[in-house]
Parts: sequence; structure tokens; C-alpha cells
Amino acid sequence: MLKGNPSGGLGLLDNAPRHWQNRHVPQTKLDQLRASLRSYGSCLTAYSGGVDSVFLAYVAHQELGDWALAAIADSPSLPRAELAEALEIARRFAFPVRVVKTREFTDPSYLANPQNRCYFCKHALFEELAPLARKEGFAVVAYGENASDIGDHRPGAIAAAEFKVRSPLKEAGLTKDEIRAHSAELGLPTADKPQLACLSSRIPYGEDVTTAKLAMIEKAEQFLRGCGFREFRVRHHELKVGALARLELAPAEFGGLLANGIPARIAEHLRGLGYAQVTLDLLGYRRGSANEVIRFHAQPPVVRPPQSGNA
Repeated sequence: MLKGNPSGGLGLLDNAPRHWQNRHVPQTKLDQLRASLRSYGSCLTAYSGGVDSVFLAYVAHQELGDWALAAIADSPSLPRAELAEALEIARRFAFPVRVVKTREFTDPSYLANPQNRCYFCKHALFEELAPLARKEGFAVVAYGENASDIGDHRPGAIAAAEFKVRSPLKEAGLTKDEIRAHSAELGLPTADKPQLACLSSRIPYGEDVTTAKLAMIEKAEQFLRGCGFREFRVRHHELKVGALARLELAPAEFGGLLANGIPARIAEHLRGLGYAQVTLDLLGYRRGSANEVIRFHAQPPVVRPPQSGNA
């Protein structure tokens, strides 16, 4: 349904005032977030079903009602279980969500998997959300970057800046731990959800992203989840003799790997998916481990010439 801007006329991206004009001065970071969202008048939120985006979409709906909409990108890099869970959370907490198809898998720059792959992914996302916001009168497009992300390797933030996408969680100074705490207070089931990342992040930089690889990774991680593991990654490496699955498990879950013949079951199942070898990373799961290679084998990122009309 076509939406008009509640302040009159159709909204343009980022045309909302930067500061909430009100006598009330926010006393907490959450107050500041709520005030910022109200100041937008209307907001389209990039939604993934992860901790940050669920919290942002829910609070936006609390503050803006029908003038808030969440939009989730559907592509081969999003596990089907995650898509279903994200939609179920939206239904459970009664905030509207729109599924949009993104086209990063038609972009050779994305498929080449350079160190700035996330730039091309976010660019493809905002290419869909920016015209949707203009068409339906949403004044601001926002996404779930938070204060804990500052200083991390986040090429997607460059795409967000190009499209003038706001990051209200970061602007309010909310950290990941604070977002989890507030999510628990609000009764959101994502309060203790493990960190979410797209399936393409399991493939080392420089190795091509393909839908076949992502299907193997998704099925492998689904099996590990069925074995009771909660926080892990299956890293996909191409070798001359076939593919290798490198398992990163949270160190606290190492004990569960050694029980009841689970290693053999995992190896057998993953070999059935097409993996020639299955190994365990003794350092365990840690956030951003895929970026560790940047320190040792720096590669120039794939850079496209600027194109007019992106923002």
C-alpha cells in the first residue's frame, strides 16, 4: 500500500531532521533511540532477524506504528531457517515486514568475493530499499549497525553512507551488550541469539561465491544445529582434492563434540554433502575470524567506478 509522509506529501530519503525537536532531553541511550525514531516521522528498516535488526524494527514500530516497515532481503546467502524465523518473529510481535529480492548474485564483483564483498551485498540491498522508501513515502532508511561495530571491518557501511542510510543504534551509542539487555527487557527472543552472518561469510576471501557452495554450508550447519550445537560456523575451503569443511565451535561446546560418537556422525554427514575433508579449528569460534587473513595476506578490494543516481 502506498504510504504518504505523515508530515505531508511523499517522503524523501533522509529528509527528516537530524535531532528530535522537543523540550524533553533524552536521559538514556534507549530514550535517545526512541526520540530519533520519532523524529524521522516514518522509517523503513533493513531487517535480517538478527539481534540488532529485530530490536530496531520492534522499537521503530513501537514509536511509529504504521509508519514503520521492516524489509528483509531474500537471497541464496540467507538460510531458509533464518528467513522463516525472522518472519515468525515479525508475526509474533506484530510489526509489518516485506520480503524483497536482492540481486547481488548477478554482480561479478560480489561473486569474486573480495575483502569488501559486504559492500556489494549492502549496495544490492539498498538499491532495492531506496526506491521502495521513495515509492511508499518512508522518510528514512535505517539499518542495524551499532556502537560495537565501530572500528570493525565493515565495507557495508560505505554503501550505507552512499545511500544516506541511517544507523540509529550507533547514533544513540548502543552497544551489542546493551541491545541484548534491552531486547531481554522487551521480551524479544533474539536477546541471547548467537551472532548472525550471511552464508557467504563462510567462504574465504578470494574464493568464488557460488550457490552450490552455499547450499553445502547451509545443510552442514543445519546438521550441526540438529546435533545440539548453538554457536558455530562451517568454513568452506576449496582444495585441489575437493572441499574442506573447517568447523569453528564455541570453546564451551568442545565437550559436546567428544560425546556419543558425534565426530564420526558429523564427518560422515558432511562427506555425504560433498566435503572431502572435515576438520576442527582448535581456536574455536570467534567473531570476525574470516577477517584474520587480512592481516597476513592483504588483497586489494574490488572497486567499481562510482555510478550516479545510487543515493
